[in-house]
Amino acid sequence: MSLPRLATMVATFTALVLAIAKIIVGFMSGSVAVIASALDSILDMVISIFNNIAVRISESKPDYKFNYGKGKIEGLAALFEGLFIIASGVFIIYEAIKKIIYHETIKEIDVSIYVMLFSIVVTGGLVGFLYYIAKKTDNLIVKSDLLHYKTDLITNGAVLLSLLIVKFSRFYYIDFILSILIGLYIIKEASEIVKDGFEILLDVSLNFETVEKIKEILKKEPLVLDYHCLRTRKAGNRNFVDVHLVLTPDMKLKMAHMIIESVDEKIRALDSNKKWVINIHADPYDDSHINKLLEECE
Repeated sequence: MSLPRLATMVATFTALVLAIAKIIVGFMSGSVAVIASALDSILDMVISIFNNIAVRISESKPDYKFNYGKGKIEGLAALFEGLFIIASGVFIIYEAIKKIIYHETIKEIDVSIYVMLFSIVVTGGLVGFLYYIAKKTDNLIVKSDLLHYKTDLITNGAVLLSLLIVKFSRFYYIDFILSILIGLYIIKEASEIVKDGFEILLDVSLNFETVEKIKEILKKEPLVLDYHCLRTRKAGNRNFVDVHLVLTPDMKLKMAHMIIESVDEKIRALDSNKKWVINIHADPYDDSHINKLLEECE
């Protein structure tokens, strides 16, 4: 089992445990913040299940129908997850406003405090695990889950704070106020996930640092006179690179092939955890001006 799939499975189980605990205590206490947090954990579980399926699909090998693989499912998953989280944020705000209107109060505060402490400890452990997997694999689905559970960690802390304030001051409105702030924060963070998903679907280039490293490899490669039409994109665990190299016009095919192989190997070495699809075109002269006229690199 791959690390991204393991991460989504652990996230699903964790969300299930937290959701059950929060639902029971939330309805016992009547706390909007706890119920909102329980709803968020249910959404976490559903999304993590979906993410597990998406990771499995994105890791499938290219075939006769999908020649470049199905890595863009990561973009769809991130888009779905982001919109789902935004909807939950809107619902939390709605519930908080409704509770304010009907002047509902919290019961069983002590139990609510204990379950939120438990939630913070468990979620903190999950965030640490997901951070490790995200850093090791650079998988967008895992990064989305990480961002989601980091948001949960912050919201759980806010819920705990509101419960403590209510317990010692009896200022019940803090529960509703923090619930609205939690909803707004969730919407803001989810917007970033939606943005990342759109970028993958629109073939966003590799990150700036990676592109600059690729340029350095091209500039330092012996016998490469120049390069142009460098294009990059990503899909799932695959990085795509296309580039034209300008070589000496009378160079033998075998030598040109050796140079291309050298460039290919150096680019792949930038991140051995990724699968690279590299297409290098050899030119006997710089034809970038022609490509600019055509507004494309062929």
